[in-house]
Amino acid sequence: MKILAAMSGGVDSAVAAARAVDAGHDVTGVHLALSKNPLSFRSGARGCCSKEDAHDARRAADALGIPFYVWDLSDRFAEDVVDDFVAEYAAGRTPNPCLRCNEKIKFAAVLDRAVALGFDAVCTGHYARLVSGPDGVELHRAVDDGKDQSYVLGVLTADQLARSFFPLGDSLKSEVRAEAAARGLSVAAKPDSHDICFIADGDTAGFLDRRLGTTPGEIVDTDGRTVGSHQGTHHFTVGQRRGLRLGVPADDGLPRYVLDISPVTNTVTVGPRSALTVRHIVGARPVWTGGRPSGRWSGRVQVRAHGEPVPAEVSADDDRVSIDVGAALAGVAPGQAAVLYDGTRVVGSSTIASAR
Repeated sequence: MKILAAMSGGVDSAVAAARAVDAGHDVTGVHLALSKNPLSFRSGARGCCSKEDAHDARRAADALGIPFYVWDLSDRFAEDVVDDFVAEYAAGRTPNPCLRCNEKIKFAAVLDRAVALGFDAVCTGHYARLVSGPDGVELHRAVDDGKDQSYVLGVLTADQLARSFFPLGDSLKSEVRAEAAARGLSVAAKPDSHDICFIADGDTAGFLDRRLGTTPGEIVDTDGRTVGSHQGTHHFTVGQRRGLRLGVPADDGLPRYVLDISPVTNTVTVGPRSALTVRHIVGARPVWTGGRPSGRWSGRVQVRAHGEPVPAEVSADDDRVSIDVGAALAGVAPGQAAVLYDGTRVVGSSTIASAR
């Protein structure tokens, strides 16, 4: 096959490209320039898309003997990922930008361009497995539970999965680093990227302040009493405990958590942890990795990238998913993704609209 290998400059994408070459595919490497003003160097494990990352990707491609290009997708990334991230926080929701990047950039903009250029598939360093099933390609969890990225790939359609290639899904991360070292790749010991790639300093609140400004408001308890103040609802997410700076202690002396965020009234509601318990989730904009399940079915749902999946009873129509969870969840925030599993197989995903 003719494969386009997305090379971030990290160890995972470099080894994924190497394995594609070893498998006999015609591989071309591409680095995605997603920032208008990239930093020269990364700061440890924070951020990505720096000039250093682009150089590391090129060196890896040279070591593998494959052609290499840089594609400037900074405008598309700013519109579909960064602007979306800001808009979601402004609306009182908690987005997952990595999931949105996979949906809008890596497996939409990149894949569409790759197909137009005659490539058969896009290869990435994601830890997930593609398995041939009775109805086509299925997306499954990776062998390495600690690195599994099937959650952030739950937004992909069956057509996109059919043109995807994930060579690392059957490997442990330790094996990938050892392989990179054995191949002489300079990125073998490079730290993994963490946090939000376009907020290199990790200061999400400061980033949002610069985009949205500050708007003082009240923090109230479940009885409507003012117990504190804030400088913008975008500083909070449902389930948050730290950084509330409440001036009035709870009657029972126990910690309080963010229960609700209302940009309309510019208030944040706090209360006891018990009030965060969720048994029912409504999801919007469902995406199915295969056909939409019919009727009511039993599976599992995961609501955070590194969260534990819990039993769920699910029913869905064209634009809505109803999920009854079998084990209570806490801190489920609108805007997050609810990814549905049948065993290790990803069935689909939806954006959490409400939870109760």
